[in-house]
Amino acid sequence: MKGLHGDVSRRGILAAGNWIVDHVKIVDTWPAQDALATIVSQSDGNGGGPYNVLKNLARVNCGFPLSGVGLIGRDADAERILRDCAAHDIDRSGIHQTEAAPTSYTDVMTVAGSGRRTFFHQHGANALLNLEHFDLSKSRARIFYLGYLCLLKLLDAPDKEGHTGASRLLEQACRHGFLTMADLVSSETSDFPAVVNPSLPHLDFLFLNEYELDRLAIPDRSNTRNDPAHLEAQAREVLDRGVRRAVVVHFPEGAICVTRGEPIVCQSSVRMPRELIRGTAGAGDAFGAGFIHGLHAGWELQQCLELGVCVAAASLRDATCSAAIEPMENCFQLGRRLGFNELFPRS
Repeated sequence: MKGLHGDVSRRGILAAGNWIVDHVKIVDTWPAQDALATIVSQSDGNGGGPYNVLKNLARVNCGFPLSGVGLIGRDADAERILRDCAAHDIDRSGIHQTEAAPTSYTDVMTVAGSGRRTFFHQHGANALLNLEHFDLSKSRARIFYLGYLCLLKLLDAPDKEGHTGASRLLEQACRHGFLTMADLVSSETSDFPAVVNPSLPHLDFLFLNEYELDRLAIPDRSNTRNDPAHLEAQAREVLDRGVRRAVVVHFPEGAICVTRGEPIVCQSSVRMPRELIRGTAGAGDAFGAGFIHGLHAGWELQQCLELGVCVAAASLRDATCSAAIEPMENCFQLGRRLGFNELFPRS
């Protein structure tokens, strides 16, 4: 098995999966069914795991090659994605276009007072992404990232042998020497275990939040879902299903990283004043980008988690997923200036 940081003779990340344009609307309140809320402001931004992670890595000045794979339409949202990739030095040669479906988009409804958000998603071209759109042999990137499982219709579908397109793709990535990673989406409808379990033996790192962990593992009925001990137990259950290196769980209070045979690594979140929070969309992907940057740089897991929560905190200052992300040093300074929540000690 490759080391924790992958094959260091390779550089960069190849990120694949959902390419989405977020149409972010700030509303004054969340209405009851059949009631009305007022849209205070609106903006467009990047969305989807690979798009968010790559753009965030560009904005923290990661210094290594960034490449994307995906499927978009031939419309205004597609042109926006392609221009944005060019502006952030993201290799877009693996992003295919189709006339069979529009570019995927999400209406992100964010409540002004709390920053809480709700997503209304149009699957669009992402639903047609399949194995035929990938040629992993052309890449010398160190990391292959796939996101989001449970939101990629064809890649999520199980075959007669119990495999999914995603599991076969990740198996290919392992054979080609990539360090493999995947992230999930908080879907109400997906059968998480059926979609995710086939991919676990081909994953070096799995990212997920506490809600997704509860859907994937044995549910926690103790009302202490965000307690590190309960999260660790659930994460180790998932790890034992075949994840090769680590299960990384992020949640509002912090993050944990669980590896086989090693103590849990914990990191509290940044103590963000409520008045600085404009939205929480993309915070999980911002965390992932920070963690990936540290891992690619060869850092210890503790420092990877710290950068992750600092980049996530920076992202909260804007309603879109990436507009508030700054260079790595600025993100660290933000966290250290505001301090960290005292929920559990660092390992």
